[in-house]
Amino acid sequence: MSVSALPRIEIFPHIECGEISLDQLTAQALAALPKCLASRGGEEPVLATLEEVEVSLVSDEVIAGVHGEFMDDLTPTDVITFHHGEILISVDTARREAPVHGHTVAEETLLYLIHGLLHLNGHTDLNEPDRSAMHRAQEGILRQVLAGTTEAATTNQ
Repeated sequence: MSVSALPRIEIFPHIECGEISLDQLTAQALAALPKCLASRGGEEPVLATLEEVEVSLVSDEVIAGVHGEFMDDLTPTDVITFHHGEILISVDTARREAPVHGHTVAEETLLYLIHGLLHLNGHTDLNEPDRSAMHRAQEGILRQVLAGTTEAATTNQ
């Protein structure tokens, strides 16, 4: 697949995101995109057919409302993905969970974005062994993207 055939990724902050560089998150998402496309899940993939993926960075309150409306669960969650190419990410959840996983808030947010992209490429986490396979894929892609970001930062110094 050529680079021109990849979907655009647009990131929209709907919450204060001071600890996240939106330019860097966008660059990292674009670096993750071909890796996510190469990791096809068992469900019907739509990622390669999309012109754009819209990522909204929101609060726990907002994502809990969407979670309740579409999944009958009024609790906040980390990420919700819609197959028309919309990903909602709770920055509040990323702030809470990042220290638990040894990540920065920006890294945790990127992990959620990768998770959403994998959902769009047919991955599911509703049951085992699919959940474990998806988590292995997202962790591997996160490591590769972060290693590339570190390498690029070192080269530019």
